[in-house]
Amino acid sequence: MARLKQEKVLAWMTETVKTPPLSKDARIEAGVLLRRLQSGEMLGLPHSRPMPSIGKRCHELRIKDERANWRLIYRIDADAIVIVNWFDKDTAKKLFDHYRKNRDGIRNRAEMASICLICASN
Repeated sequence: MARLKQEKVLAWMTETVKTPPLSKDARIEAGVLLRRLQSGEMLGLPHSRPMPSIGKRCHELRIKDERANWRLIYRIDADAIVIVNWFDKDTAKKLFDHYRKNRDGIRNRAEMASICLICASN
C-alpha cells in the first residue's frame, strides 16, 4: 500500500483570521494555491516568489483580483505553511521598501512586527 505524504498545516500569525475582500474567483484561486503549498509543491512565478530580503524561507503569494492585487506573506516550515499577513500590492510595496531601508531600527514598529518575528526565526 502506498504511503500518503502528510500535508502541512496552515498556521496564521494573527489571533483572528481576516481575509481581504476578495472576489469569489480570487478567493478560489487563493484556496487552490494554499492547498498546493500544503501538499509540498513549490510555487513559482507568477503565483509566488521568494522574499529573501525579509527572511529565510519567506515568500509572497500573488493573488490578482478585480479591485486590487493582493500579497500573502508566508514562510515554509517543515510541518507548516506559516501565514504572516495579507496586504494589497501598494501597501506591501511601501512596507517592504520601508523595511529594506530601516532593517535594524524597524523591529519595534507594529506594522512590521509580525513579518520580523516570523522571518527572523530559523
